[in-house]
Amino acid sequence: MTAHPHPDTWSLLLILVAAIGALILLINSRLRMHPFVALIVVAVATGIAAGEPGGKLLKSIEDGAGGTLGDVGVTLALGAMLGRLLSDSGATDAIAHALVDRSPTKRLPWLVAAAAFVIGIPMFFEVGLIVLLPLIFSVARRLADRSAETGGSHGSPYVLLGVPAIAALSTLHGMLPPHPGPLTAMTGVHADLGRTLLVGVVCALPTVVVSGPVYARWIAPRLPQVRPDGALVAQFAGAERRSASGAPAGGSGSPSRIRTGLAIASVLVPVALMLLRTLAETTIDASSGLRAALTFAGEPLVAMLAGLLFALVVTLTAPGGGSSSGEEIRNSLTDSLKSVAAILLIIGGGAFKQVLQDSGIGDAIAAAAKGAHLNVIVLGWLISLLLSLTTGSATVGIVSATGIVAPLIGTGGGLEASLLVVAVGAGSIGLNYVNHAGFWLVKESFGMSLGEAAKTQTVVQTLVSVLGLGMALLLSVFA
Repeated sequence: MTAHPHPDTWSLLLILVAAIGALILLINSRLRMHPFVALIVVAVATGIAAGEPGGKLLKSIEDGAGGTLGDVGVTLALGAMLGRLLSDSGATDAIAHALVDRSPTKRLPWLVAAAAFVIGIPMFFEVGLIVLLPLIFSVARRLADRSAETGGSHGSPYVLLGVPAIAALSTLHGMLPPHPGPLTAMTGVHADLGRTLLVGVVCALPTVVVSGPVYARWIAPRLPQVRPDGALVAQFAGAERRSASGAPAGGSGSPSRIRTGLAIASVLVPVALMLLRTLAETTIDASSGLRAALTFAGEPLVAMLAGLLFALVVTLTAPGGGSSSGEEIRNSLTDSLKSVAAILLIIGGGAFKQVLQDSGIGDAIAAAAKGAHLNVIVLGWLISLLLSLTTGSATVGIVSATGIVAPLIGTGGGLEASLLVVAVGAGSIGLNYVNHAGFWLVKESFGMSLGEAAKTQTVVQTLVSVLGLGMALLLSVFA
């Protein structure tokens, strides 16, 4: 089906620009409006300005907030509980000690990027970041201690380690099957799975290196003040335990109940379940009961719940656990939700994303972009980029862009089709800003201002987007 330009395309573009400007103003002006309130206010104003009927506008807000919380919020809550269990046990602290004590500072961003690359294979961006936060916060805190002792400084250790994780997770989420966006694009353009995976990895590796550890070493010294809220650091990394001399206490004084190996297993349970789901969906017949069971078990919510239950079991059965600690653990899990409550509300600002989508802004942009005479790989990337920006959803950008450009390459399924999948996925990652749930998750988790979040989350994902397109165009020479 051929898309036609929306008659009010320029008006809708102006509304979008004004909406983003108003959102920035409300949050940064003297009002200092809470981001959740600002998102809802701007969502309502945008819908009215775009001519969305009142009843539909309210439905958009309800669906957007509820859908985003359903996709990310529940998983975030389970991840916060799992992180609290691991931090209370002292396990994340022990892992952080092992990494920091055995690795020079310059190698740590690379280790975090490698861990995020592995975890990001089956996990969505938000879920993978939630899983990695305990490790990032623990290692960053130990790195800060080391810098204080030696007098050296590399800027914010949280930025130094957070940026590589953001780069790896976003690259895999947008550019590589088995994530739903790339899988959908692969099906739409009839690309071969094996070739697409190979091309995706070839494009992803240099992209992660440049936008992750390399950019982190440049930006971290320029954001020295970035530090997450102390309660959130304690939530994910455990409270500092110091000796009488003021130095960090040793392992024997730790109230650890879970051994480090079991703690690592708790983190890997959801990763393994999601990976099994991926293998099932690509290798097992669709009518198989085993595939249905593995698909269910690999849903992010179910997989994270399984990891939490595993950690609960090993906590209660390990030395120091048992019935006497049940009440203490329950209280600890309840407290874990307090520090992420604000993040949950802000993520509920997905209402803004839904209003942009339902008001027709995304369709108007897509129709206008299709009229441009561009290389099909560049066109797919551009449409996906614009749709992701306007709707706040990478998946929406990929799916819509695929439907627009798929007829332009036929049904050959060759190298060009696989490169188009990578380019469309890369486009969906760029310009990640205030209407994306991931932006707010990063901003609030790391205690950043809007400007600091833009210099990290937005810039990193835009680097991923541009580098992914560049790699696809470079490989297209051989198509």
